[in-house]
Amino acid sequence: QLQIVESGGGLVQAGGSLVLSCTASGITSENYAMGWFRQAPNDRQGVACISSVDDSTFYSDSAKGRFTISRDSAKNSMSLRMESLNPSDSGIYYCAVRLSPSTRTLCVRGSGASWGQGTQVTVSA
Repeated sequence: QLQIVESGGGLVQAGGSLVLSCTASGITSENYAMGWFRQAPNDRQGVACISSVDDSTFYSDSAKGRFTISRDSAKNSMSLRMESLNPSDSGIYYCAVRLSPSTRTLCVRGSGASWGQGTQVTVSA
């Protein structure tokens, strides 16, 4: 059974940085995508995703240039480094795993993914 554990959330001032980490166990395929989503009032929005096949990435427009996603294949883990944070980045961040390597499909649709419990990120003005 797929298990996903996130860590690294917290409180940071605007302009600061945070690193979120996610480890997944029980992945039964070599071809998958992992990603981070932020809980918005009406839905979860994909922030950044990475593929296990070639480490290709997908970023939301708001994340481009500020966030960096990376993966440790040996540990089935990934990290999201977030820089130049602003209050609109606040929210619960969820790690997701989808047993298909398409980062766009995971980040844009989010369907068919398994989810972690989430970690709170709060950016103060």
